[in-house]
Amino acid sequence: MSNDARAAARSVVALAGFLIVAGLQLIVVLGVLWTVLKLLPADFALRAGVPLSIATFGALGYATWRALHIRRRVPAGVAVTRSDAPELWALVDGAAAAAGVTPPAGLTVVTDATVVVGERTRALGLLGGRRDLYLGLPLLQAWDTARVRAAIAHELAHGSARLGRWAPTAYRGRIAVGRLVPRWSRRRNPAGAVFRAYARVYRRWDAPFSRAQELAADRIAAGHAGPEAAAAALRDLPVLAGMQRLFHAEYVAPGWSAGHVPDDVFGGFLRVLAARGEDVAILRARGPEPAGLWETHPPLAERLAALTPVESPAEPPVDPSAESSTDSPADPPADSPDEADPAQSEISADELVPDLPGLGRALQAVAFPPHGRTEVGWDDFLSVARTAEMEREAGAALAAVSRAVGTAVPDAERILELAADGRLRAAADTVFPGLTPEETAERIVELLSLMLALAALRSGVARWRHNWTGTAELVAADGAHLNLTDVAAAAADPEQAEAVRAYLSRIGVDLAAPGGDGAAARAQALGGLINLSADGERTDLLVTDLGFLLVPGLSRGKGPEAKRRLNQIAAGGVPVSGSRASGPEDGTSAVATIEAPADGRRFVPFADVGAVTALPGRRRGWVIGLRDGGSLTLRPALDTDELPGGWAAWEEAVTFLTGTR
Repeated sequence: MSNDARAAARSVVALAGFLIVAGLQLIVVLGVLWTVLKLLPADFALRAGVPLSIATFGALGYATWRALHIRRRVPAGVAVTRSDAPELWALVDGAAAAAGVTPPAGLTVVTDATVVVGERTRALGLLGGRRDLYLGLPLLQAWDTARVRAAIAHELAHGSARLGRWAPTAYRGRIAVGRLVPRWSRRRNPAGAVFRAYARVYRRWDAPFSRAQELAADRIAAGHAGPEAAAAALRDLPVLAGMQRLFHAEYVAPGWSAGHVPDDVFGGFLRVLAARGEDVAILRARGPEPAGLWETHPPLAERLAALTPVESPAEPPVDPSAESSTDSPADPPADSPDEADPAQSEISADELVPDLPGLGRALQAVAFPPHGRTEVGWDDFLSVARTAEMEREAGAALAAVSRAVGTAVPDAERILELAADGRLRAAADTVFPGLTPEETAERIVELLSLMLALAALRSGVARWRHNWTGTAELVAADGAHLNLTDVAAAAADPEQAEAVRAYLSRIGVDLAAPGGDGAAARAQALGGLINLSADGERTDLLVTDLGFLLVPGLSRGKGPEAKRRLNQIAAGGVPVSGSRASGPEDGTSAVATIEAPADGRRFVPFADVGAVTALPGRRRGWVIGLRDGGSLTLRPALDTDELPGGWAAWEEAVTFLTGTR
């Protein structure tokens, strides 16, 4: 038996140790329970035996099952059959043959820049099942065929038995444990402490083989697609994923939250790649993010050095023109057993997937369902997103000024009146007590610039001119230059206020113009928790960027149904009303409130939260104090579960609220 085969077997033995630890944990508790019952009087032991067994052995057994239960997550995507894309499937078959594995049972194109083989495993990966390949559409759009071939070959090679018959099992188990460890680390499962301790032992046993297995997968990819293509795929995949995160954060999310959806999400991504080459270069120079504790891959520099002693020529990480390259990958070494098929090297992306734009539209319908949002072109989408951001900023600013002056300040006209009589400066001193006079003057000009720009947009005098470099310019309706910053600076001077008002009226700006009846804004879901106790009632909770949505929980045993329901709510977004700036006379403030509450749902805006207090004890809890004097007590239950990232989103929100109240 080779060293690699022995390392694979040792990794599998360590993996099986989790099941042994689980059994021993239950046996110990059962032994203690039996001993206690033996020491009790017979009559009392008979009466107390069942409830005591449920409270100890039963509770720990359920907790152990939950700790080891792997949730199968299937990413949203479009299944591509062999008849839909025969050339793409031929590429996958060739990569599978090079890796020495059977081809995957299915191929699904997904939104993320990734290549993943998902397997329906059992018993922590000790038993395998159906394997499906998930391939990111951005790779098909932006990469040449050689890099796609290398990435697929590497991923399929994880299931290769060339390092020993137990190598595929070791990899499946490593992935399973890596998914479970974060759940054990939250210290909410009584069975998690022992598993956390044993996980450290498992990691030490598995680490050497993990490294060897990843390097072996790299060698298989290089032998099949060529070392240059394999190295390019290693370097460029983190870059493409980073650009996709930037695209969603800066371009998609603002308009999505404003109640709109672009008509061609993936086409917009290609435009960003083409326009922001500087950001691509920065991401590539920065390299991948630091690896986590359970990262299976060796450092990138080590992997590139193992592929070839000579650094491959620099090449752009993506093809922003969306025209797939037809360059052939470099020839594999002469002694490589897996020669790349020359015919496949000439296949372009359009030939791999006959209708790539059509596939993008189908994927958008699955991954970005409108859920009531208005579909618009990219120019309109970016414009409404930027205007919605300004509306939110203006709402918060007007609310602060209203509180400072003691009366409602609803629009730019009222702001200019305050600037003319000097009360805006007094309000700014109240809102920003620690600033110097010069800094306070800058804040006043910023507020005036914001309100004047918003009034110009509402009046139809101004519009946004966009490009794909991440910046937008406010211009006149006919495209001419429009400088409202200097106008705002003049408006800050009480002596020039009337002249500014006359100029704005002359160019058609209505300072009291109301906001348009656009699509309802939607709070963006950040995470969710299932089966909490809220003031003693079973409740599901969705953490959004504007507040908490509480949904009456379902009865016990309906956890999967509750997760599906909360996922649907999260996918659609939480419709909220626009902010409203009001004064003390009606007791309201600029906050987001849920539109048309349904099914007993309750929305708690962050602006309404006055304090968050953590309750002591092993069973943690939180008291959310509200500004109106009320409170809300939240506690996790034994069957509390989460949507992906739910607890992380909750803890981040609590930290934010604790630090800003």
